Amino acid sequence: MTPFQRKRVWYQGSFFILFLFAPIFDLLRFDLIQSHLIVFGQPWTLGLDDYLAGQIDNRQITLNILLRVIAPILLLATVFLGIAWRWGRLYCGWLCPHFSVVETINQLVRKASGKQSLWDKKPGPSCHPDGTPAPSDRRYWLLAIPFALVFALLWAVALLTYLLPPAEVYGNLFHGTPTRNQALFIGVATILLFLEFTFARHLFCRYACAVGLFQSLAWMTNRRAMVVGYQRERARDCVSCQSFCDHVCPMRLKPRNIKRLMFACTQCGQCIDACETVQRHHPDGSLLNWIAGQQALQADGSQGLLVSEQPMRKPRTPPGWS
Repeated sequence: MTPFQRKRVWYQGSFFILFLFAPIFDLLRFDLIQSHLIVFGQPWTLGLDDYLAGQIDNRQITLNILLRVIAPILLLATVFLGIAWRWGRLYCGWLCPHFSVVETINQLVRKASGKQSLWDKKPGPSCHPDGTPAPSDRRYWLLAIPFALVFALLWAVALLTYLLPPAEVYGNLFHGTPTRNQALFIGVATILLFLEFTFARHLFCRYACAVGLFQSLAWMTNRRAMVVGYQRERARDCVSCQSFCDHVCPMRLKPRNIKRLMFACTQCGQCIDACETVQRHHPDGSLLNWIAGQQALQADGSQGLLVSEQPMRKPRTPPGWS
């Protein structure tokens, strides 16, 4: 694993822990019993009870709606989509607790079958980009399937704690006495998530996740946004490569394509790392690089061309992340 990928895994792991513990410490959750949000341990209400009791007037309830609903939503949407407009699906590739599970299961499935997804037509290369063997062993299914089930259960329980008091949820589970509704929620959610983790994974991320789709739409509107660029004039250097950049992509994309065909790219950089590893002894280095601005404008596919400008080789961090 490259230093770049280790950094990304650290971000993913940290955010996954935050996802699990945020409701436990009342950092963020919606309590169905109290019927309001809890943010950093404080109730986030509109004051509807006070309004119905006549303790606040129309002006105050309108102001509450503006400051506690409309303004926060607009602010979060602006920041979130602004980041996506410039850098793409950063949340997906660097933070999303679902995508980190997807990538982990992908690797276990690859070890079991030689393919990252059941829907891949052919197994991947028999070695890693650095030349080390990448054998497959069917016994890894004994690890991949239980892993998908455990994380489906963990996700189901975590989601429930965002809706009910975590102490009650975990307490009932610990004593084996969940309520009927709690057991039903956890059971159904676990089954659905297990099926998704086992069979869909990247397909869900590409076609069904609203968070990912909105990021992609924002990114596609910016022709100068950061994107993976391919040096077409050096295509002959790909002849000796087993398309490692295609095989390492967790979204099952083909990174040498033009931007509009990379709609679901999560900016994970694994394709660039793979190409850098394969071309490590080539004097011109990797054929894939992060590009932005004018270079991205030339690579957006509007003229059916791929990037031919001199790539930005350093810094290793994607442009604009300093």
